Amino acid sequence: MPASSQENKQASSSRASGHVQSLSRALSLLNALSEHDQGLSLSAVAHEVGLPTSTAHRLLTTLQNERYVRFDPNHSAWLVGVQAFRAGSAFLRSRDLVTTARPYMRRLMEQSGETVNLAVMDRGEVIYLAQTETHKMMRAIAKPGGRAEIFSSGVGKALLAFMPEADASQLLQHITFYPETENTLASAEDLQRDLDVIKTRGYAVDDEENAVGLRCVAAVIFDEYASPMAGLSLSGPAARVTDARIPALGAAVSQVAREITAAIGGQPLARARG
Repeated sequence: MPASSQENKQASSSRASGHVQSLSRALSLLNALSEHDQGLSLSAVAHEVGLPTSTAHRLLTTLQNERYVRFDPNHSAWLVGVQAFRAGSAFLRSRDLVTTARPYMRRLMEQSGETVNLAVMDRGEVIYLAQTETHKMMRAIAKPGGRAEIFSSGVGKALLAFMPEADASQLLQHITFYPETENTLASAEDLQRDLDVIKTRGYAVDDEENAVGLRCVAAVIFDEYASPMAGLSLSGPAARVTDARIPALGAAVSQVAREITAAIGGQPLARARG
């Protein structure tokens, strides 16, 4: 290859690398500003991302021209701009929980051999949004739109366990306990003891509490505020969902719930509190 061609190729590669570095630095500045509602001074934001003030100013000016950041002259502070809000809003509009969760649910079903359910809490009850059925003959069926009690279902107990304590306490006060089966928890005290175990273990177990012969293992999907957004569960006949399998199934459903949390831009509770 002629020397001039080689030099041109190297120069082109260097420019491309420089553009990527500039983009990465600009995004770092935007991310830093997003953590400070009152904005940051030029020197403060430059220090936070480890850039010279001259470089930070050049990148901020570029972002300002595209309205991703703005400068408040009254406080000499840089803040997130309206275009960043518009871009974030587009993500929220496109975030369809069921669509996002379906491939994860199918993988979990194939991995476990059991039916996978996705549910949310609605007016003190659990409402099922989607289900991926196992191929096995014996299976649990929870049709989309179907409801269950929060005190007797795996997803209900999981969501209740990881709710803010004040909200959970208020819900507990309004639950009317009645026996779905002989295993159904009979009081707020019994449920609270189970919730304490769920918080420590990280997943809930419905041990034939909602239907005779059916067991369920459930974990929580969190939103961007580290609040429970939905419950993900594995359900199947007690003959297959044995005591010996529950720890492995609990680990599996917890892992996939974390993956869906990440996919929708959510934040795990442990990270939020850490």
